[in-house]
Order: sequence, then structure tokens, then C-alpha cells
Amino acid sequence: MNEVLIIGGGIAGPVTAMALARAGIDSTVYEAYDRTADGVGAYLTFAVNGLDALAVLGLDELAARHAFATPSAVFRNGAGRWLGELPLGPARADGRVGMTIRRADLYRELRDEAIRRGVRVEYGKRLVHVERTETGVLAHFEDGSRAHGDALVGADGLRSRVRTVIDPLAPAGRYTGLLNTAGYADGVQVDAKAGVANMYFGKRCFFCYFRNPNGQLWWFANPPRPAEPAPGELAALSPEAFRAELLDLFSVDDTPATEIIEATEEIVSPWGTYDYPLTPVWRRDRMVIIGDAAHATSPAAGQGASMACEDAVELARCLRDAPDPEDAFAAFERLRRDRVERIVAMGKRNGDQKAVGPVARVVRDLVLPVVFRRMARAGAGSTAWVYDYAIDWDAPIHERVSKRPIQ
Repeated sequence: MNEVLIIGGGIAGPVTAMALARAGIDSTVYEAYDRTADGVGAYLTFAVNGLDALAVLGLDELAARHAFATPSAVFRNGAGRWLGELPLGPARADGRVGMTIRRADLYRELRDEAIRRGVRVEYGKRLVHVERTETGVLAHFEDGSRAHGDALVGADGLRSRVRTVIDPLAPAGRYTGLLNTAGYADGVQVDAKAGVANMYFGKRCFFCYFRNPNGQLWWFANPPRPAEPAPGELAALSPEAFRAELLDLFSVDDTPATEIIEATEEIVSPWGTYDYPLTPVWRRDRMVIIGDAAHATSPAAGQGASMACEDAVELARCLRDAPDPEDAFAAFERLRRDRVERIVAMGKRNGDQKAVGPVARVVRDLVLPVVFRRMARAGAGSTAWVYDYAIDWDAPIHERVSKRPIQ
């Protein structure tokens, strides 16, 4: 294994390249856009299992450089009534918990570190098709250039081109009926602990905010939109009209949402929420997909970036230990498929609680406190399958596949 082509230069791509480098395998990252993603996107939560995966590569402290700790979430309904509180994953022995970070900051840190470690990144390389050769794969890009490698990894996200190259009949993403938006507000005083996710099941819309230790409020909302937005529909929505829509949605709630939104200088343009409950084909002809390309999940799972990083490290171990790429990709799929599909299902269930009718809302508000109390009594055991995914880099991959149950 001399050279792996990685399609996609977001978060999963550079992490995969650094994991492969640790395994002694060279790679090049090919990004479709002709520019970097600096300043793009809102923010994300990064769970402890994702940090554990990055720690294998010595990247956990680097990733946390611009983040703040996010230990728990408090849940309330639209009337402000307390429903429960849960940890966002168990704290590690060193006290480390999950974190919240701007996507652009995480992307920049990982990209810069990958380049510092010698990873090659090429921009303006939009993949068109891939052909199998006697010795590997040949990628053809829109600009007319080509690249040859022993194998190809699709880390190109929700609308993955590699996914459709591998399987032209691959299903489209499932629209979940919710939009996403976010923003940052200054000058609003709230009675909330720093880092805690304050989540409100509003009467018309779900709202959440975090208080950054610097005093700024980071928030997101999930406006319900039952019909999938048409292409260009959300981009055509003016910032003023969208702000007015949000304020109207939250006007019936007794929460800080309207005050926080009014204090937000710029609201991130809304985007639709999609997931992939099942991607039947992950691999073919020395090609494989990882991260959102294989198993995009609703943000309600809080696991998208963490699962991508787990994928990157596990894939590198498989390519390090398996006799050829086809064997490596088969081992990778056996390790990962059950776990990630279970997390996608969890994210869908969590998201479905955010937009319900009046009767279901009453039932939800009665049931959730009971559920949260049971989960609190169960402690870390109830969510261990999500957060306690340990990657033993030094263990041969065949031992992991044959001896450890898939989580």
C-alpha cells in the first residue's frame, strides 16, 4: 500500500490522512472546492468518544484549543418547565468531557496539522468518475486531471460523489422534516452554567443555547418544515424574513429564545436535516466511503464528527493490517456498520421529539421526565454503547474483528 486517494477535505479527510500516515501509508486529500472552508458553517458538539479517537493520533488537545467543555444538557418545555438533566457522555478519568467548537476552527486546526505532518491537499479537484486499473484505481476530476492510487476513500460528506460511483443505485438521504440554523449573541444575561446545553422543546420549534465561558451565547434552532425544501428555496429566504419567522415561532414560549435571536447580529442561513438510515453498499473495487458519506446522522445524535473520526482511525488500522484493500474494507465495514446505523437511528428518534402536535407534546412532556430519571439512575451504563468505544491502535485488526463485539 503506497498511496491512498482521499476524496473530501472537510474534517474526516485530514484525520484519515493523518491516521494513514501513522500506519505508514501515504495519501493525498482532494477537495472539490477551489478554496478552504475557513469561516464556513456554524458549530458542533464533539463527544468524548470522538476525542478518544483523536487522542490515538495526538490530536485531542489540538482539537480542543478553541473549544469549551460541554458536560451536560438541561431540558425544559416551551413554558420553561424543567423536564430533566443528563450528562452528554461520561467524564473520562482525567476529567475530560465533550466539547463545543466552531466547525471552522476544528477544520482549520486539523487541516493545518495534517499539512504540518506532510499530508498533501489539492483544491479544485471535483471527482467525476473512477476506473479500476490492474494495480489500483484512477480518479478523474472535473478539471481534466487524474490521480492514481492503490485505493480510494470517499470522505466527501452527505452528497458524496464516491457513494454514487460505488453504487449508482445508492438511496438519497432521508429528509427528517426539520431545518437547522444557529447564531452567536452578545450582551444577553442568562442564568445558566457555562457550557451546559439548555434545550427547550418549544410549542412550535426546538431551541438550544450554550453560554460560552467568555459570556457569548451560542444557539441553534430546528424550525419544523414537513415538506422537503426545493433546491434554492432556503437560499432565497432573506435574512430579515427568516429572523421574523424565528421570532414568530418562539413568541408563544416562555424561554430566552426571542431575546437571544434579537441580539444575534447574523443568523446562519437555514439548511435541511438529512440522514442515511441505511447505505447498502459501502465498498467496491478498492473504494470505500466513511463518515457522512456512509452514515450521515441527524445533529440530534451529537455524534456526526465523532463517528467520522472513529471511522478514520479504524480504517487506517484495517489498511495497515489486512493483506489487500478489499480485505481491509470488508473488515472496516464489519467493525463499523452496526454501531453507526444504531447511532443514526438514535439521532432520528431524538429529532422526532422536536416537532410534534399538541396532543403528542403533552404526552412527551409527561413521559420525558420519567425517561430522564431512569437514565439518571442507570448512570453511564445507559449510554455506554455510545461513548465507550475504545480503539486499541496497537491491537492487530483481526483480533478486533474476531474477538470484540461490534458496538
